[in-house]
Amino acid sequence: MAVLDILVYPDPRLREIAEPVVRVDDNIRTLVDDMAETMYQAPGIGLAAIQVNIPKRVIIIDLSKDQSELQVFINPQIVERDGTQEIEEGCLSVPDVFAPVRRAESILVRALNRDGDRFEMRVEGLLSVCIQHEIDHLDGKVFVDYLSRLKRERIRKRLQKQAKRGVHPAPAGDAVTL
Repeated sequence: MAVLDILVYPDPRLREIAEPVVRVDDNIRTLVDDMAETMYQAPGIGLAAIQVNIPKRVIIIDLSKDQSELQVFINPQIVERDGTQEIEEGCLSVPDVFAPVRRAESILVRALNRDGDRFEMRVEGLLSVCIQHEIDHLDGKVFVDYLSRLKRERIRKRLQKQAKRGVHPAPAGDAVTL
């Protein structure tokens, strides 16, 4: 397994639309393993392949405290959405930035697992938010797109300045970063 580099906003590669996985094979399973190692080291609770510059429709999520419940979603699709909730989100590609985002409370998601088997699951709460957040990445969208243009511009400028100085912000305490 390998730790991959995570793209940082406003990198234009984060705006790419990920391609569907045609066949789940050992290359995809290796990608999943590398993504998991990367996410756990970051640390985060979700990661989309596009965030590590692999434009494939693959996301991983692990909400457990001990990193023991990795969930894999290949070619995920949201089939149904119900209700709304607002939660403060962060993102490994937008370090040290947290903001409230409104999303569906409950979703029905359809995907393939790491073995290529199709499944559907209804989820709510934080897992629902995570799946929606990561699917946004696959569609070339970053959570700051939900913020005002002024806030997005301030975040972009700050992260560009930090990158020029070689500063990489540390994760903020116990905050949840997707």
